Amino acid sequence: MPRRVLTGRVISDRSDKTIAVLVERRFRHPLMKKTVRESKRYQVHDVGNTAHTGDIVRIRECAPVSKTKSWELLEVATAR
Repeated sequence: MPRRVLTGRVISDRSDKTIAVLVERRFRHPLMKKTVRESKRYQVHDVGNTAHTGDIVRIRECAPVSKTKSWELLEVATAR
């Protein structure tokens, strides 16, 4: 099964080897026909502590690293 790859913005890098990433998606509401924004927060494993708050990053689904982390950092797409 392929691993999902998402793009989002780092909203917290306080923890060691962990970042919090906010991924936002837009879709058209089926009934209201209006564009809706929906966001979700992911805990991501960052081994080298390379990403910082405000960076745009790409993350990939992986095997669970801890209770809340099952995503890993692929790359820092844009630095702040």
